[in-house]
Amino acid sequence: MRNVRPPGRARGSAPETEPEEPTPLTAVGISAWSLDPKRRRRYLQVAFGFAALTIAIIVLYLLRDFLGAFVLGAAIAFLIQPGVVRLMGFGLPRAAAIGVMFLVIILALAGLVLLVVPLGVSEVGQLQRQAPGLAAAAQGRINSLQGSPVEIFGFKIDIKAATDSINSHAREFLLGQFGNAVSLGLTALTTLLQILLTFIVAFLLALDAASIKRVLRRFVPPDYRTDFDQIWRRIRKMLYAYMRGQLIIAGMIGILSGIACWVLGLADPVALGLIAGITALIPYIGPFIGAVPAILVGLAAAPIKALLVAIAYFVISNVILNFVYPKVMGDAVKLPPVLVIVAFIAGFSWAGILGMFVAVPLAATLRILFDHIYPRLYEKPA
Repeated sequence: MRNVRPPGRARGSAPETEPEEPTPLTAVGISAWSLDPKRRRRYLQVAFGFAALTIAIIVLYLLRDFLGAFVLGAAIAFLIQPGVVRLMGFGLPRAAAIGVMFLVIILALAGLVLLVVPLGVSEVGQLQRQAPGLAAAAQGRINSLQGSPVEIFGFKIDIKAATDSINSHAREFLLGQFGNAVSLGLTALTTLLQILLTFIVAFLLALDAASIKRVLRRFVPPDYRTDFDQIWRRIRKMLYAYMRGQLIIAGMIGILSGIACWVLGLADPVALGLIAGITALIPYIGPFIGAVPAILVGLAAAPIKALLVAIAYFVISNVILNFVYPKVMGDAVKLPPVLVIVAFIAGFSWAGILGMFVAVPLAATLRILFDHIYPRLYEKPA
């Protein structure tokens, strides 16, 4: 009987192996990426940076009543940095260089006050001398209207009751002026403290400008500190351009306003132009504030002259603010003019005049961050 051998595997074939059981997935295998020390350290650094930013925002919110002094102090410290660096190049210590720059600012403000106050005193005195005649004319007009109907667009209006009400409340108004004087004194004291705080903040920020950058840089993870340096340089350049644009606009408004006052024959057109230029540093509403002294000076001369001054200031302010300002500031901070206007509106609705000061720099900073981060995320230019 022939032996039948079981079918064997072909010569040269690979040996058979037992099927291996699948390796069970463990929690360690799934979350191994999260236990990488380098990755974990980076996440902790980012979280720490966001926590520090959150705390800083909370502190600023708690100090919101004095936030204007901090913002203005930071602006002064930023503006005097080139002068401080130049004085330090002559061998002065940093604190002494800052003191010299503060002395220059104080002397400039004192000179402005000495130039403007005599103008205000003389014009107020002239208005006081004219006030009795104006009041007599107004009283005569009111007396002629009392008891007689006033017709406006066909509607007859009797203002006798309104006149009696005004006369009856005049005494109460005069008695309430004492409280207004006390409020005015408290407001003056608060303003003085705000100015003092502003200069203290400016001095400390200017004194520790280099260390502030080092402290901020330490919150950034090491892998991103080169990006931080690039963004920091671009923001500094943008802020200097923004300040330069503000000074250009203020200079244009001041010069044109002074020329208009000179053409209209007002007294001290140089002082009025300086007032208009300085108040123009307040975005958008500053030129209208600067028009008030010129209108008062024109009113002291003649009512028609005050009207012409108001028209001239209105035209100058609107032309510059609506056509020149968005273009100059847009070129300075690399933003479209429409975004400059939107930023001002948003800043004013958020924080009033202070918000208008910081709206455009904040918008330009966001644009710088976007231009820096977008190409690195999507590998294409923004």
